[in-house]
Amino acid sequence: MNQQKIEHAVRELLVAVGEDPDRSGLVETPKRVAKMYQEIFSSLNHRPEDFANYKKFHVDSNPEMVSINHIPIYSMCEHHLLPFFGYADIAYIPNNNMVLGLSKIPRLVEFVSKKPTMQEKITTDIVKQLAKFIDPKGIAVAIKARHLCMEMRGINKYGQYTYTSDYAGLFNEDDRLKQEFLNQRG
Repeated sequence: MNQQKIEHAVRELLVAVGEDPDRSGLVETPKRVAKMYQEIFSSLNHRPEDFANYKKFHVDSNPEMVSINHIPIYSMCEHHLLPFFGYADIAYIPNNNMVLGLSKIPRLVEFVSKKPTMQEKITTDIVKQLAKFIDPKGIAVAIKARHLCMEMRGINKYGQYTYTSDYAGLFNEDDRLKQEFLNQRG
């Protein structure tokens, strides 16, 4: 990421909207925004398949379902460069007695979210990556998020949630299993 270009662009943006970038409250803003972008767009130059921060473990028997709920998600709408945020609920059915380290699932959510993107793409990217890592018998991903591009502009509706989900394997085949996942989301 080119910090100097970002700082210059932010300074130009401030001028374009009618602000004085040399005003005391704004002098450091271009530098702050460039530093922030480095953090919130940290996955920008990586493909989802570049995520390698996971560890598999062998267990004596396959659990029926492994589920992690309410994983915080923060990202930026690629259409307006405004934040969206919420929670991801993720479950999978282990295969061949292999499970994924529990902390790796929230790390995967963070990895696929740290770039301008869409909630729908984050949802499907998580499913694709989990399938690649451990080839489970089934995967369920559901995301509930608020989008500031809907709340502070456009339709201006506070508190609207967007829900996305994607299911693979047994979660597509077994309605009881899918309902169990949906019920535990709380």
